[in-house]
Amino acid sequence: QVYLAESGGGSVQAGGSLRLSCATSTYVYRQPRLAWFRQAPGKEREGVAAVDSDGVTSYADSVKGRFTISKDNVENTLYLQMNNLEPGDTAVYYCAAVKFRSSGDPLAAPEYPYWGQGTQVTVSS
Repeated sequence: QVYLAESGGGSVQAGGSLRLSCATSTYVYRQPRLAWFRQAPGKEREGVAAVDSDGVTSYADSVKGRFTISKDNVENTLYLQMNNLEPGDTAVYYCAAVKFRSSGDPLAAPEYPYWGQGTQVTVSS
């Protein structure tokens, strides 16, 4: 069963923090890689952070040092802790999962067939 549901979005001032959650089905959670993407109005969807089943993480340069991706193996939940938020972080944030392990770019959207519905994050200056 494929199930991904994001929560935790909202509005925050620049410099603030938010933690996004993505509740998943067991089937999704056990896929080789899970990730967070975002899409701002008029822009392409971009990879933010990814975590492999063995714990290896990848981050977009724009969020390194500010965002942290993590997993809860008991709750089958993926998290994105976002600190020191900037107006440029405003977007709809999506969690996603691959179906097969690959050596491709972990932050490339085409690698991911499973997607949640998204949660809005708005950062004001």
